[in-house]
Parts: sequence; structure tokens; C-alpha cells
Amino acid sequence: MARSALRRLLPHPALTLILILVWAILNSSLSLGTIVFGAILGILIPQATVAYWPDVPRGIRFGKLVSYTLLVVWDILVANVQVAWIVMTKPNAKMKSTWVNVPLDIKTPEAITMLAGTITLTPGTVSADLSDEGHCLLVHALDADDADAVRDDIKQRYEARLKEIFE
Repeated sequence: MARSALRRLLPHPALTLILILVWAILNSSLSLGTIVFGAILGILIPQATVAYWPDVPRGIRFGKLVSYTLLVVWDILVANVQVAWIVMTKPNAKMKSTWVNVPLDIKTPEAITMLAGTITLTPGTVSADLSDEGHCLLVHALDADDADAVRDDIKQRYEARLKEIFE
């Protein structure tokens, strides 16, 4: 009985904690007022959006999620330098932009969303479309000699790790 009451109050406890943390970071403050208002937001926002989360993600491996996040941040930094170099040194006529179909082994919506977001956040690539069945992701690469190599890199570097995290 108490557990269902707690579940109604905090339908997504991890989201509540993330919202409190993000609110404190955005305010650059750890004052009592910031934490209390962050807690209010952290309780109200998940309650207001619970209908849009029919299946709460279960069994997420947070240690692997942290290492994945660090990998993505590193890749974003490296890709920024690479894209800046390409833009400054390579004429448009010599760029080999390409479309890449990435067949997906991951099935959970959260994992697919994380993959698409990772690809889009990494400079030089953009997730453009997801097939109706969710079996394939269409990605645009700014400059790639080999579309298959881009596909394989996405699958090995990101999708395989996301599969370990979510499935």
C-alpha cells in the first residue's frame, strides 16, 4: 500500500533526482531554496508527464550509462575539432557527404532515442529518420569516404553499448 502511494508521488524517481540536479546546476547554487524548488519541479514534472511514459525503463545499468556518457562527451569534443578542420581546409566540392542506413539491433524506445540523440549531438552526423517499424535509422554524414564504415562505427561504438545498458 505504501509502495503504490510512493510510486504515485514519485513515478520516476531517477527523473526527479535528475531534475533537482539540473535545476541546481542551472541556478549555480546549492541553497535550500534552490533545492526545495528543484524538488517541487522534480515531483510535479514527472507526475504531469507520467501518461507519456507507459513503460518505465527497468534494469538500466547506470555504471555503463556513465561510461557511455563520458565516451559521447569525448566523441563530441573530438568531432568538433574534426569538423572544424574539414570546414576550414576542405572545399565543398571535395566533401563526400553521404546517407547511411543503420539497421538497429536495439529495440527499446529509450535506447533508440539515445542512439539518435548521440548521433545528432556528435558534429558531422545527423539522425534524419527512423523507419516505421523502428528497425533502421537514416543518418547523414558530412564527410565520409565509406558509408559502411560509418554504419559499422555507429553500431560498434554506440549501439552495442546502448544494448548493454538498456537490454
